[in-house]
Amino acid sequence: MADAVALDTGWLKAHPLPAHADDVDKNERGKLLVIGGSRRVPGGVGLAAEAAFRAGAGKVTIATIASAALPLGLAFPECAVVELAETRAGEIAADASDALRAELSPHHAVVLGPAMTDEAAADALLAGLLPFLAEEQFLVLDAAALRAAANHAGALAERGARTVYTPHQGELAAMLALERSVVEADPIAALAHATEDFGGAVMVKGATSHIMAGRTCLAYAGGGIGLATGGPGDVLAGLIGAFGAQGLQALEAAAWGTWLHGEAGRRLSETMGPIGFLARELPALVPGLMRAL
Repeated sequence: MADAVALDTGWLKAHPLPAHADDVDKNERGKLLVIGGSRRVPGGVGLAAEAAFRAGAGKVTIATIASAALPLGLAFPECAVVELAETRAGEIAADASDALRAELSPHHAVVLGPAMTDEAAADALLAGLLPFLAEEQFLVLDAAALRAAANHAGALAERGARTVYTPHQGELAAMLALERSVVEADPIAALAHATEDFGGAVMVKGATSHIMAGRTCLAYAGGGIGLATGGPGDVLAGLIGAFGAQGLQALEAAAWGTWLHGEAGRRLSETMGPIGFLARELPALVPGLMRAL
């Protein structure tokens, strides 16, 4: 396999964001459905939704547990909200996929998993939703959905190139049924294994993040230690989902999301300090970073 290519401004300029005409309406700017959340982490889907708007999505719908739906709707008035049945433990109930199927068709992209903590709940949602996703719909799997992905590798691989997987090293190891130390020792080899098994674009997050689709591998070293905290992964998933909803291919969407996420972290580390900034402060920097390119 060829060496990883640096994910930098040169690569991004060669793979530009979609240009929207001045008269485009919100429905043509990309419609994204974010499915996730739990009673333990009710706000994570809000981070993903805000990031998606900051990255240019025209409409964002949050689908989450019933007890969090109204608070999230008030906190994010730009979003539509779908209330889902929840378990006694505060996770999305397995039969919520029935209600979600009616929500799928209007959306160009779906993000599944942010702020979900129960692999079994994510597994049930994947089983209930994958057969109903249109071939052209973009899918981002995050958090608990990644750990459940191995149970659906065949169905996911059949989706082709319209899926992005956003694991850190432990989640990638779980996807591949490997020890984390194996992924840490050779993340590019692990990515090659994952793209062969699952298709689409697979990334592994870390001090240097790698993204692979087909035989192309990108490497981004940036962002800093400040991103190693709760919430930035939800922001990243929302960014990638927004770019997929706007028509980017999986590798391009993952690359733009990774670079913007990391550069927002770098800027905050310069202005506030290397640690101590919050995930909620990342999305507001995204529009300026996109304009600069």
